[in-house]
Amino acid sequence: MLSFGRSRNQSRFSRSVSFGGMYYPDPKPKNNFVGKIILAASLTAICIIMLKQSPNFSTPTPFATQQLGVTHVLVTGGAGYIGSHAALRLLKDSYRVTIVDNLSRGNLGAVKVLQELFPDYGRLQFIYADLGDAKSVNKIFSENAFDAVMHFAAVAYVGESTLDPLKYYHNITSNTLTVLESMAAHGVKTLIYSSTCATYGEPETMPITEETPQAPINPYGKAKKMAEEIILDFSKDSKMAVMILRYFNVIGSDPEGRLGEAPRPELREHGRISGACFDAARGIVSGLKVKGTDYKTHDGTCIRDYIDVTDLVDAHVKALEKATPGKVGIYNVGTGKGRSVKEFVEACKKATGVDIKVDYLPRRPGDYAEVFSNPTKIKNELNWTAQHTDLQESLEVAWRWQKSHVNGYGNSLVMSS
Repeated sequence: MLSFGRSRNQSRFSRSVSFGGMYYPDPKPKNNFVGKIILAASLTAICIIMLKQSPNFSTPTPFATQQLGVTHVLVTGGAGYIGSHAALRLLKDSYRVTIVDNLSRGNLGAVKVLQELFPDYGRLQFIYADLGDAKSVNKIFSENAFDAVMHFAAVAYVGESTLDPLKYYHNITSNTLTVLESMAAHGVKTLIYSSTCATYGEPETMPITEETPQAPINPYGKAKKMAEEIILDFSKDSKMAVMILRYFNVIGSDPEGRLGEAPRPELREHGRISGACFDAARGIVSGLKVKGTDYKTHDGTCIRDYIDVTDLVDAHVKALEKATPGKVGIYNVGTGKGRSVKEFVEACKKATGVDIKVDYLPRRPGDYAEVFSNPTKIKNELNWTAQHTDLQESLEVAWRWQKSHVNGYGNSLVMSS
């Protein structure tokens, strides 16, 4: 409050200005130039204080400004299985990281682990938001100075995609378009896109190269292919640096046991085979359901290329390092070796030490018989090769995390950076 009044008994020559608890005597009754300066300065000071106390006022954070020598990466879906491992690797390599996730599939507990590992101000922030909300996405880009985007956020179960295809086209294709629009509007020029071998469908020949025709047979693969096409069309005249990584079947977890895979219980039937094996080994389900034993493979079950998550995120970092303005890189990320489901189950039995009961069922809609990669291109251009290729060893690492996290990440209340 400003008090400019004076009592009737107060002398004109001893009046003062009451100013936030500080009093400035007015030595002259008229034309007091010095007093006016003091008054103006004091008013300015109070305005600044009031602005700072206002909920709408905030000083710039490290995330809102670019810093020489520091690369700020937006990791969409960074609370998820692969995204959280990628965020961990980026933070270890001294990148600045912003995670955006709506937690529909991700785990807040994974974010909490990262916050505890990297508590320094300006290293990591978490923003709870849905990429389907274009206004929210644009606001995030307007308030942060991103140098690059690693776009992981997506629903990613083949079986579920056949049951609810519209969810997949919206979540994968439409949301990617929203991210691209905000990147364009705010001048973010580097994109590392998380794609999938499902875009190839059932190729006539193996192994799969980057030149293999894309003919997806399920909504998941189709939605990813559509997103790729949007990215490629946009990149032609945008000078954007684009890296598209088509990866194969991801397994494993952080070797130091800090992060792991903790899918939603209600999605168990659609999840990865590794999660299904571990659920059976822990007795959460009565046995492992293997869907499809009549494929044209050596033992009748599907053949897949299993890539360890540690190797996968290494490929993302190498792609980020090699990303070049105006250039597009498309790479398969796999080991180059196919393993059948039956072989996988035997490796899982050895890794867990449990004689898992197996039930053989009819094929799952949308599945393909045999898929494995030719990783020559990524080796030659990004100097990347899978290092964790022992299937049983990768499963043992993941099993250790499962045993020490019987309830996954549990319930966490951390909702901000």
